[in-house]
Amino acid sequence: MAELTNLESKLGEVVGLAMAAQEATKKVGALARAEKAPDLVEKLKQMQAEAKEAEQRGKEVAAGIDGKKTAILSEAREVKQKASEMMADYLDESADALDGFEFLTMAEAGEVGHWEILGTMNKRAGNTALRSYVAWGLPIQKRHLKDVREGSLKLAAEEDPNEPAA
Repeated sequence: MAELTNLESKLGEVVGLAMAAQEATKKVGALARAEKAPDLVEKLKQMQAEAKEAEQRGKEVAAGIDGKKTAILSEAREVKQKASEMMADYLDESADALDGFEFLTMAEAGEVGHWEILGTMNKRAGNTALRSYVAWGLPIQKRHLKDVREGSLKLAAEEDPNEPAA
C-alpha cells in the first residue's frame, strides 16, 4: 500500500471521523427519541446526512490523489474503528440522551480540530480540491459543535440536580 504524507493521512482521519459521526448520530438519535426530544432528533438526522456527504466528498478528494485512494480509505476505516470503540465505551447500556450529547460534544470538538488542521496543512500544500473540501466542511463542523453543545445544555437544564445518579 502507498505511503501517505501527513496531509493525506489527515484527510483519511477526517473521512474516518465522518464515517464514525454517522454511527454516533444514529445511536444518540435513538437515545433522544427514547426521551421524546424530537427537536434534537431532527438536528441529529441533519448531522448524519451532512456526515455522509462529508464522507462522500472526502472520498472524491482521495480519489483525485494519484495512487493513494486505497491507503487514505484504509486510514479512514482505522479511525472509524477507533472512534466506534470509544463510543461503545462511553455510551454503555445505561447511557441516556445527555450522555449521548456529551459524547457528541467531545467528538464534534475533535472533528472541528481535524478539519482545521487539514486546512492549515493544506495552506502549504496548495491542493485546490482539499481547499474546497475544507471551505465546505469546516463551517458545517463548527455548526455541529454548536448544535450538540446547545443540545447538551438543554438536556442538562431538564435534569434534576438533586436526583441520585443512575
